[in-house]
Amino acid sequence: MTETKPYDSADYLQTHEALAEYLTAVFEEQDGALLRHALGVAARARGMTRVARASGLSRESLYKALSEEGNPSLDTTVRVLRALGLRLTATVVPGAAEAGPP
Repeated sequence: MTETKPYDSADYLQTHEALAEYLTAVFEEQDGALLRHALGVAARARGMTRVARASGLSRESLYKALSEEGNPSLDTTVRVLRALGLRLTATVVPGAAEAGPP
């Protein structure tokens, strides 16, 4: 009988590049619940304590914000991304209509 272990994305997010690719793919889905989950996976990959310290958040606050019931604010999201060595950027959606003069 083959022995298996549960798949954990965090095991494969060991570089800044891997984290950036993972989160970029998640951002493209435009799903808040998926983003919250992915930030939690990324934080676990780096170490929750380390990310909490680097973000200026308590471990408890970080776990709560990134839990299934959590709803991280934009400020928390940006702080976690910064702690992971990443930043949030915007790109133009192909075919997007102009909102008006800049």
